[in-house]
Amino acid sequence: MQELLDKIAGLRLVVIGDLMLDHYIWGDASRLSPEAPVPIVRVDRDSYTAGGAANVAANLRSLGVATDVVGTLGDDAYGRLLRDILRQRGVAYDEAFCSAQAATIVKTRVMCRNQQLCRLDREEAPSAYSLAPAARAKLQEKIDRADAVILSDYAKGMITSELISLVQTLVRPGQVLALDPKPRADLVFSGVTLMTPNKAEAIQLAGLHGAEAFGFPKEAVAARIHERYAPKHLVVTLGGEGMLLCAGGRVGRHIPTAAREVFDVSGAGDTVIATLAAALAAGANIDRAAALANLAAGVVVGKLGTAVAEPHEILAYEAAAKNRPPQ
Repeated sequence: MQELLDKIAGLRLVVIGDLMLDHYIWGDASRLSPEAPVPIVRVDRDSYTAGGAANVAANLRSLGVATDVVGTLGDDAYGRLLRDILRQRGVAYDEAFCSAQAATIVKTRVMCRNQQLCRLDREEAPSAYSLAPAARAKLQEKIDRADAVILSDYAKGMITSELISLVQTLVRPGQVLALDPKPRADLVFSGVTLMTPNKAEAIQLAGLHGAEAFGFPKEAVAARIHERYAPKHLVVTLGGEGMLLCAGGRVGRHIPTAAREVFDVSGAGDTVIATLAAALAAGANIDRAAALANLAAGVVVGKLGTAVAEPHEILAYEAAAKNRPPQ
């Protein structure tokens, strides 16, 4: 994997999508409130990190990729904090994408004894986060400089059928265009290089609602998604079961999970699409790209909170996996 990681480190990618600030409240709870049957949390500390599309960008930077991120942030304290986090990580964000009319999306997770107690969301209506027409003029410059483009969709308003169509007119022939879509009726697109839904999302994208009660109908999912969206590569993340690679409406390889321990799956999908898109842009075939993404995901789910995988961690994880006895 070292050679592929070295090639990835020489790339530039642009991420377009729903930017979020992930806020963690770390503490302990040892008694119930006298006011209601809820735990009292004694707060030890707060931490903040990049979330949503910003986490995709952070994952790319952790691999050494020069990264631009495009998305709406509010001109508020949370937006300034997220811009500072991106700047510290080396992710380029143009403040032309800030909006005084939007509030920065914040996801607050209350963590007690390394377990998530609850999540508090601060966000507005999806339309508040759409990209302003004036800001779209900057997309061409960023896409022209990039080796690949990732559309990171959290259904907060940034990724629309119109924006996908616009980006498809801006990318060069052969330039990798990856999309992690949230299923919804108003999202219409076709012909991206890569799609990376999870199992539940894949069933919804295929229009097979309720099918999960009878297991995962992988052949039907692959066929229906290809018929509807025609991606070159479809990679379905299966949680603890690994990844399913599909192409041309047919099921290909199943890659078992590389994860040894799972502490937190938050943001694992961001790691997968970032690593897959970068590897494909570096010239890897889909099998090689998925093997690398599987290792990277195995690293991040072993960490608490939204996390990234560094190249040295991926290589160490790969070496450890090779040395483990077969089960």
